[in-house]
Amino acid sequence: MSTQPTVKFHDGRTMPQLGLGVWQASNEEVLKAVQEALKVGYRSIDTAAIYKNETGVGEALQAAAMPREELFITTKLWNADQTVAPKALEESLKKLQLEYVDLYLMHWPVPAQDTYVQAWRDMVKLKEEGLAKSIGVCNFHAPHLQRLLDETGVTPVINQIELHPLLQQRELRQWNAAHAILTESWSPLAQGGKGVFDQQVIRRLAEKYGKSPAQIVIRWHLDSGLVVIPKSVTPARIKENFAVLDFTLQQDELEAITRLDSGKRLGPNPDTFVKP
Repeated sequence: MSTQPTVKFHDGRTMPQLGLGVWQASNEEVLKAVQEALKVGYRSIDTAAIYKNETGVGEALQAAAMPREELFITTKLWNADQTVAPKALEESLKKLQLEYVDLYLMHWPVPAQDTYVQAWRDMVKLKEEGLAKSIGVCNFHAPHLQRLLDETGVTPVINQIELHPLLQQRELRQWNAAHAILTESWSPLAQGGKGVFDQQVIRRLAEKYGKSPAQIVIRWHLDSGLVVIPKSVTPARIKENFAVLDFTLQQDELEAITRLDSGKRLGPNPDTFVKP
């Protein structure tokens, strides 16, 4: 972790700012990807119960035989399990072959279900029991977050949301920051660079710095103070995505990328997403 930037939660714990996401990957793919990532230097791995690959992550961690304190493992509580969070985390820990996760996130608010406040109370207890060192949420809008604060008094350490140059969610990021909630980007490359990598400003900066368009976008996330978890199962891409710690973008370059924001959402809208 010392070779890469970290961010600090309001609960005092820290997290690597750059990690590996493993969405839409099989257990076999994840086993190899996580092993490769750990060799490259990653220490943060982001999985979820609904990804159905926690077993692969666990096998990779066991094979690596690294000190537990050097790793930062995130998993997530799925929508259908909001009323049984303790049992859901127990099952995740079993698959991951871990005694605790560093970060446990509620995957979606699913407001139509109206169970996220009780799920959050259960997650608070899981943190108190040491099964999750820190707790946060994914895909929560300001009203969802405000309700958690009002009804439980416990603030998430982080809010993981869809965030890339075409969907920058600046208003939500400002709300998060005002309440000491860090922002983490999922689909940080807009699902393989759709409509991003061919942007003139991205191509120009890639040429200037001798980097790939993906590396420029990842650096934009880091320099914008965001936690970023690009997903890949390809060894060359895993290595490439991590090779962004030897340069920084200038303020005017960050602003040029910021101007690409078009509010283009690639994933579901958290206000209406109800998948069980």
